[in-house]
Amino acid sequence: MMGPSHALSGATVWLAGSWALDHFAGYGQTPLAIAAGTAMCAGGALFPDLDLSGKVTRNQGGATVARTFGVFSLFAAEVIEKISLGIYTATRTRRDPRRDNGHRTFTHTIPFTVLVGWGTTALCGAFGKWAVLGIVFLMVGLALRGLFDRWAERAGWVVVTLVSAGAASYVWANLPGERGYPMLGLAVGVGCFVHLLGDMITRNGVPILWPIPVGRRMWRMIAVPSGMAVKVGGTVEVVVLRGAFTVISVLAAGGLLMRPLLRRFDIEI
Repeated sequence: MMGPSHALSGATVWLAGSWALDHFAGYGQTPLAIAAGTAMCAGGALFPDLDLSGKVTRNQGGATVARTFGVFSLFAAEVIEKISLGIYTATRTRRDPRRDNGHRTFTHTIPFTVLVGWGTTALCGAFGKWAVLGIVFLMVGLALRGLFDRWAERAGWVVVTLVSAGAASYVWANLPGERGYPMLGLAVGVGCFVHLLGDMITRNGVPILWPIPVGRRMWRMIAVPSGMAVKVGGTVEVVVLRGAFTVISVLAAGGLLMRPLLRRFDIEI
């Protein structure tokens, strides 16, 4: 799937899940927590694609999300891609094909998803709001690049960086630590997992079951049958899926905001 679809799917899952928790389990969140979680999940839904590097010194190539912060994010993508390729090469069997890049390998597995979610929570718990500042800055930037790709491309990476820094500073100053920090880790982890599901409905698939061997291969790409696969950038993805994600997000956001607004209205009366 393309970057905007990944980001929108992450935001949709978080908003719908937050509404379900609020409606059925009475687990309410502040508007800031909902917004932060949605941005983190949208950013997390793009994070696995930071394994696609480009031309760092020229600020070209790579995945769209790898150019979020200009040459800095492209350099990070270069490092992540090489680490992923190294893991693939070290663990592949003779039946796994040789590769010259690490795209859709380690960062597209469940262990990576768990590691990122747990690592986010651990960092926030250990270093408090300073870790929150850095992580939210990164994820908000990725979310902006995905959800508002055309605007981000026109505005340039400097503007995206400044907006991300402003949003991260606000969250840093206002997000409570007791419930806010664990939810950030969960949001990033869920976003990464949603990314895997999105790529599984395309023809290429992902090695989601690694390191469990499948059919004598360590890196078996798992995907839906070819007849059901969604064409990347095709009508089904761009019109049908994004349309459905948008409708669900709007309905879920409306449901989450309705109760606080009604309570405030009653108090004012």
